[in-house]
Amino acid sequence: MSSENLFVISVGGSLIFPNDAINIRFLSEFTATIKEFVNEGYSFGLVTGGGQLTRHYQNVVKELNPSVTSETMDEVGIVPTKLNATAIIAILGEIAYPEVIPNPTDIPKNAKQFKVMVTAGWKPGASTDYDAVLLAFSLGVKTVINLSNIDYVYDSDPRKNKDAKPRKTMSWTEFENLYQGEWKPGLNLPFDPIAAKFAKENSMKVIVCNGNDSKNLKDIIKGREFKGTVIQ
Repeated sequence: MSSENLFVISVGGSLIFPNDAINIRFLSEFTATIKEFVNEGYSFGLVTGGGQLTRHYQNVVKELNPSVTSETMDEVGIVPTKLNATAIIAILGEIAYPEVIPNPTDIPKNAKQFKVMVTAGWKPGASTDYDAVLLAFSLGVKTVINLSNIDYVYDSDPRKNKDAKPRKTMSWTEFENLYQGEWKPGLNLPFDPIAAKFAKENSMKVIVCNGNDSKNLKDIIKGREFKGTVIQ
């Protein structure tokens, strides 16, 4: 696995497990896209989120034990991310390294012999967005494609402000000014603030886009015009 034609994709859990069930349509289209590009000579590092499966477990734990620590809540949340990663590995079959890589900063040498490697949640204190930028850094990749359930990053929260405007480009400083705050389990932002800080410090670029549009993902990989927000 060389850095040429190598892409790191953060697969948001909101796409894999959006409500109370696995999104079969998304998994079918996404894995088909990955297989298509692998056949063309591309390689991928994938990072999976937990989605609502994570939040269901965290909500139950918090309800039954209100004094649970933030670290333990994160630990609970990490397990579903690994389940999602395992499912994607199983769907991709022989083109994927057969195990979930536990540490995005310590990649097994034999994993690089495969066209696809998959990791998930690693340690408490951040989301899988952070794992994605760590994986990209480890692989020498400067861009992370962040697949979510939104088309763009907006200049304010569109759920609260009907006049929120999409941004096609944004600096990390602008992003930080819009989305300030510390990490907490279950945080729902376009990109984890811990990951944003790391990306900024290491001059990395993140493309935030809607993962439900497989054609758009293909356009990004091919270097064509696409719908999404570039943060750098």
